[in-house]
Amino acid sequence: MPRTNGERTPARPTSVRQHQRHARILRVAARLGAEHGLERMQMHDVARESGVAIATLYRYFPSKPHLFAAVMHDQVLRMEAETPPPPPGTEAAEAVGDLLTGASRRLFEQPLLALAMMQSGNVSTTGTDRRSRTTDEILADLVLQTAGVAEPTERDRSVARILEQAWYGLLTTVLYERASHREALDGIRLACRLLLRPV
Repeated sequence: MPRTNGERTPARPTSVRQHQRHARILRVAARLGAEHGLERMQMHDVARESGVAIATLYRYFPSKPHLFAAVMHDQVLRMEAETPPPPPGTEAAEAVGDLLTGASRRLFEQPLLALAMMQSGNVSTTGTDRRSRTTDEILADLVLQTAGVAEPTERDRSVARILEQAWYGLLTTVLYERASHREALDGIRLACRLLLRPV
């Protein structure tokens, strides 16, 4: 079994075939992560079900946290692509509240995968490509876009980052069974009202 300390910069897919392989790995990892979580999922199973060599898997993802951070990055990108603009006249707090509570409900449906992604959130998925946006940057951009902020100031970006951190914290309380779904969803709505009123 290949051993890695997780410090190596992950390889990035460049060809169409490599991108397809990379996407297939992420799909399999998301499914197995939903079934087993971070600790119990095995990299060998991901490689086998993705149809890639274990060395190829480790070349793209040096550790399980790298893999689940990439799954989260992929899901946030998909959320950005699939989120329509809010109806005209919708207040910022309501629009962003709808966005984040909807995303939360989807995460609560797969708690083991959600927890694996949250536990892996500090791992970089952008590698050496500084042009790539981080997961946090994509989510902050989506929050600002949903709030109707076309030309965000640095203060607007700070508000979006704080809201994102509050959202992560509220999700974590549910995933560690310290709060109910309803308490977290109400907390997300309250955070949106408190933070986005000035925006």
